[in-house]
Parts: sequence; C-alpha cells; structure tokens
Amino acid sequence: MDIIDKLTEIFKEFPGIGERQARRFVYFLMSRTPAYSENLSGLIVELKKEVAQCGECFRFFILNNKKEKLCEICRNPNTDNSLLMAVEKDSDLESIRKSRVYHGKYFILGGLVPIVEKNTKSRVRIEELKERVKKEKNLKEIILAFSLSPQGDHTDSYVRTQLKEVAEKLNIKISSLGKGLSTGTELEYSDNDTLKNALKNRQ
Repeated sequence: MDIIDKLTEIFKEFPGIGERQARRFVYFLMSRTPAYSENLSGLIVELKKEVAQCGECFRFFILNNKKEKLCEICRNPNTDNSLLMAVEKDSDLESIRKSRVYHGKYFILGGLVPIVEKNTKSRVRIEELKERVKKEKNLKEIILAFSLSPQGDHTDSYVRTQLKEVAEKLNIKISSLGKGLSTGTELEYSDNDTLKNALKNRQ
C-alpha cells in the first residue's frame, strides 16, 4: 500500500467520507505547498494538546487552564441543573446550543446503539450516564435527543430502559424530542427553528 492509499484509508475513517471523497482530499493535499501541509499537521498536533474532554458531560473543549476538569457549560452557575439532555456526539450538542432554546446540562453518549449488537455497553456511555443522573441533585427531566432514524429510535428505547429504574426512584421524567424533526433527520444538520419546535414539542 503506497502513501496515497494509506492517507485515503485514514480519511475514510472520517464521518460521512467515502472512498472517492477521501481520495480527493489526498489529491488536494498533494496540490498544496509544503508549508500548507506543515501548517495542517502542526494544527492537528496542537489540537490534541489544547483540547480536553469534560469530566461530566464528555464534551471536548478548549483548555484555558490545564487544571480545568469541566467545560464552560458544566462550570456555568447559570446552567439549568433541572434539565439534562443526552445527545449522540459533540456536533449535536453544538447544534442545540446554537438554537438558543435550551439552557440545561448535556451528556454525550458517544454514539448510537446498533440495532443488532450484543455488547452494547462497550459502544455507548450508558453506565456513565446512570452515574451522572444519580449525582445530579436537582434533576427533574432527562431529554433524549437522538437523530430520527431506526438506529436513533433504537438508542432512545435502549436508554429509556436502562434509566427507567433510577428515574422512577428519583422521580425524574424522561422525554424525547418532538416531531419538529422529520424522519431520517440528522440532528447536527437541523436548522434552529426545527430544533426549537422539537424541543418545545418533546414528549
């Protein structure tokens, strides 16, 4: 396998990128100057140094202080502690934030639950979510915000089942996004008005 094929395989690991697009990325880099490639590789190295993962919500955030363990959302005293929204990934969280309609806390599950999967707990942070729910003293509602797809629906059902016992014990409501989202919609690509309606009509 030559260098072009090796880079193509790496780019294919990016979300939503297939063989053809991955190869186009490689040829694009080949057409750039050496300075461009050096700058890109340097930024990737710096990214790993300057970004940390929040100890509460598992969101990636820029470190302003190396001693910081929590992101600015979890540290913010104005964040609504009665609401906790579970999302698949960081880009979904950012889409919700941009809608400016939700002001509670978040939890990044780390993926969706495959419909046919025996070892589900190794694919998502369900145990960490359970612990988070137990620790939140003022929590009144958990909002499950997953894409409206068969896998998203399956994840919703799985998380509900896993949280049922602790939610009932602590008298916490579990809701899902309403039908402001059309079937098949990826959460990160939804516009602000659609997200607002989905949150407003959650059930």
